Amino acid sequence: MKAEDDVDVTISKTLSKEELEKMMTSRLVETVSINYDDFSESFLTCGTCMCTYDSQEHIPKLLPCSHTVCRLCLERIVEAQTRDTASIRCPICRDVIQIPRGGVATFPPSFLVNQLMDLMARQRRDIIPKCSIHSSQELLFCETCDIVFCTVCTGGTHCGGNHEHTVIPFSIAIKRMSEILLHKANRCLVNLTRAQDNVTEEMRKLDANVDRTFELVNRSFQDLIGLLERRRHEVLQHLQSVRDEKRKVLREQLDIIQGEKDQVERDCGGLHYQVEVRNITKKISDLNEKLDATTTLIEPRENAFVRYEHKHNAAIANVEHALRDFGRVRVSKTFPALCTARYDALAVTHLEWLVRVGAVDYHGDVQTEGGDPLFVDMRNETGDRVEARVRDSNDGSYTVRYTPHLEGTYKLFISIFDRPIRGSPFKIDVTETNNPVLQCGDRGSGEHSFIQPVGIAVHQTGNIYVTDTGNSRIKVLTDELHFLKHIASEGLRSQSATGIAITPSQNLVVVNWRTKQVTEITPDGKQRLQFTCADFIEPVCVAVNSRGEVVVGDSGAHKVFIFDATGKLLRRIGSTKGEDPGQFSLIAALAIGANDDVVVADSRLQIFGRSGKFNREIYPEGKGKGQYGGIVVDRDQRVLVTRSERGRNFVQLFTYSGKPLFQIDSLDAKLKRPAGLAVTHDHHVVIVDLGNDCVKKYRYK
Repeated sequence: MKAEDDVDVTISKTLSKEELEKMMTSRLVETVSINYDDFSESFLTCGTCMCTYDSQEHIPKLLPCSHTVCRLCLERIVEAQTRDTASIRCPICRDVIQIPRGGVATFPPSFLVNQLMDLMARQRRDIIPKCSIHSSQELLFCETCDIVFCTVCTGGTHCGGNHEHTVIPFSIAIKRMSEILLHKANRCLVNLTRAQDNVTEEMRKLDANVDRTFELVNRSFQDLIGLLERRRHEVLQHLQSVRDEKRKVLREQLDIIQGEKDQVERDCGGLHYQVEVRNITKKISDLNEKLDATTTLIEPRENAFVRYEHKHNAAIANVEHALRDFGRVRVSKTFPALCTARYDALAVTHLEWLVRVGAVDYHGDVQTEGGDPLFVDMRNETGDRVEARVRDSNDGSYTVRYTPHLEGTYKLFISIFDRPIRGSPFKIDVTETNNPVLQCGDRGSGEHSFIQPVGIAVHQTGNIYVTDTGNSRIKVLTDELHFLKHIASEGLRSQSATGIAITPSQNLVVVNWRTKQVTEITPDGKQRLQFTCADFIEPVCVAVNSRGEVVVGDSGAHKVFIFDATGKLLRRIGSTKGEDPGQFSLIAALAIGANDDVVVADSRLQIFGRSGKFNREIYPEGKGKGQYGGIVVDRDQRVLVTRSERGRNFVQLFTYSGKPLFQIDSLDAKLKRPAGLAVTHDHHVVIVDLGNDCVKKYRYK
């Protein structure tokens, strides 16, 4: 084989033993030579027709899958298709390739192959740079320091014997930087081509939407030709100006893209003549900056969204008086890639969670109008879709609401104009653990301390009243669980006031099991009324219905007593101790339900009518398996109860018909002997944790 048939792809000179020792352990690259024919067959020949690439029929075209195929082969593949499709398969890897709108000819040229063809055409031989002083000494290049040096001039090393530096022959460094330059240039061209296609497609959508909008405008105005002709002309003019404005923005972006493409191609011209490392390094740096800049051009700076609306007001019914307001063309400046979503990354099962989306334009300015076609798709770990509702606030913001029912990691996809917003898809972790949002108290007699708290009630002002039984007082807290004051009264003595309720007049009613007294107190602590009953044995809980009737549960008598607002006994519920319907064992709590029903908790949950007639039992399967501590019915007629079962303490939720919904079981602040509970207007439940001498607040909807 002739020597002239060999092309040195990477040429270097092996250092002598002495030079190598001087370089310590710096790394060097060995030389590699390949045969010219092998090189041409591997890199300059079409893998489909086996013809050498040229500038006529066999022009090398770069496919999106990174393979190079000649133009003639691609045209034959398209002609051979039996169906009219906009795609072909790569003859090398069989990937599906979308044909550009301009056909096969618009596939980008294989920049690297063209450079290699030029190299071969000129029969170029690599030049091994030598030292200007020591003509026989090849120059070396340190990749770590980015400098060229001669080992003789530097006394064997340039870095003081640093072992971590990577040193290669300068000829190889030039080739490497040339390859990097070509690679960066190719990536720039790919990004710019993609940007060009995206903007062109957006312009096509814009034209299509405008055409459809024209039809809607004409159709809506057909019945109003006489009166609406002038207004129709105004609307069409506005629509045209909107299109012109959007097209102007997109056309300017296309011009910028084309200019950048031309600049990249000019910068890479004459690259093969470059041997000066500084020039090549500078070009690489310039292309790195340009590569970053090209990514900002991929997204169209305008969108094709145009929508005509004519039913947004009462203009049709009042056309003669409201013609000026009839019909409008709705447009949007929203730029999806800059729109953001705010949300809590950790959600809780069975609770509604919110994601708030804010729309901005290309310049980052917040949008003040809604109407964008926002699409939401939420999936759980198994890929099942979770219902998510979108609310348009019509001020440029949107709220996504969802209620997960299974624990796991969810993915939330949000897009506008079929383009994802920033950060989409979002990862949201869903847990069954519902920790308290607020907590107050410890054991003691101070402002923020309790001793054996039992009962709790929420006033219409939002203030929370807790029977601090061991301290013989009522502690008053804000809805944020901040201390307000203490209430002392005769009805709270003997450390035995347990139950508490709110009357329709917003006074407090307290029951004392030791003194057997029921006391009505005003919110400022004044005693208004006190009464008892000869049949009381151990009255522990109290509730007040909408008529002002006081309902007292007596655990010792195994009965429920109902009094009027003056303390007169009206009727009793229950006869003897037992487990049959209408009988009680140890009454733990009671609450008022729909239509002034009485809901009683002992070892089960029973509902009675206001007259005392037994209606039904809730959750009979829980009978004998646990113990209830408190009960409340919220305004949506859901029943919430505190329950201790098999070493677990939690809140259980039911529908009013008795269907179990879910449980609240915290992880970081576990309940210990939960007692009374009450609900707030914003769907929070406040629980007295008797075992921990504190009050905890949870969200339950």
